[in-house]
Amino acid sequence: MPKTSITFTAQLDRFNSNLWHFHFIVPVKIAQKFIEGKDRRVVCTINETITFQAALMHLGEGDFFINVNQKIRNKLKLKDGDEIKVSLAKDESEYGLPMPEELAELMKMDDEGCEVFHSLTAGKQRTMLHFIGLPKNMDIRIRRAICVLEHLKQNNGKIIYRELMDAVKNSK
Repeated sequence: MPKTSITFTAQLDRFNSNLWHFHFIVPVKIAQKFIEGKDRRVVCTINETITFQAALMHLGEGDFFINVNQKIRNKLKLKDGDEIKVSLAKDESEYGLPMPEELAELMKMDDEGCEVFHSLTAGKQRTMLHFIGLPKNMDIRIRRAICVLEHLKQNNGKIIYRELMDAVKNSK
């Protein structure tokens, strides 16, 4: 785990929104200890059990929040209103998400693909890392990594999501 961590108690809450769902509030005094310019990436541990990388999202009223997805809620058997123990630490990783091994190997062999991937914004890099790393099946991760790099090269670093999804679907 990265250097300094802060532990506090929070409550799992639910937004009344189609975009954001379950989350917990991070008080501004705690959040400020991890924010460096526009970098708001943290490593979050809930109930000393599940650790994941996340972003401190601004709530608009001073405080911040972190989303808690369904997979994490199910593993911890959490529901709306539950009290949780939260530990936060600064995310000092290069990308803010794990680099899928398959993509790392491809980029070692494909200088152009590596260059165009690194020309993406940090957020788009994370989106692609998440997309490639999500499947448990290694063959699917390899196909996705190949499709992503080829798509980026063909489109000069622009992601056209519908075309990318079609390429992945047709790569079987």
